[in-house]
Amino acid sequence: MQFITKNTQETQKLVGKIIKKLVKAPRQGALVLALQGELGAGKTTFVQGLAQALGVKEKVLSPTFVIMKRFTIYDLCPSTSLGVKFTNFYHIDAYRLTGAEDTKELDLGEILKDKNNLVAIEWAERIAGILPADTIWLDFQHKGGDKREIKLKVKKSK
Repeated sequence: MQFITKNTQETQKLVGKIIKKLVKAPRQGALVLALQGELGAGKTTFVQGLAQALGVKEKVLSPTFVIMKRFTIYDLCPSTSLGVKFTNFYHIDAYRLTGAEDTKELDLGEILKDKNNLVAIEWAERIAGILPADTIWLDFQHKGGDKREIKLKVKKSK
């Protein structure tokens, strides 16, 4: 799947459409979104839209220095009608990580096993080796001005 957005608002609204499709797909553990693209390509903007769709009230910034933030989800409107409920939303920024071994202290393996978790990982290619095979990859590219191209695919992470 491929999407073109013309501004921040379109990028953030796109999340609702994507999530409605993704929650229907069978998965073994958490719903994992792996975001990749150059600096400023729209990854954090997308995650902010995701947090908004999840009902997160806190301000969502890229956790570059803390690596991971957890948000408790009380109501996920898009998935409620689909019978799917997430309890936690994890936002991870792997930019400062050098590999999968850097995730041990985060207990990421356990987080990824839990079907109640939705996990969005910026710079996910840096830890691709530990991501589940059913990870959804989103590739973000600048297309001039505020225009972005977002490609969505499932690919083997291991």
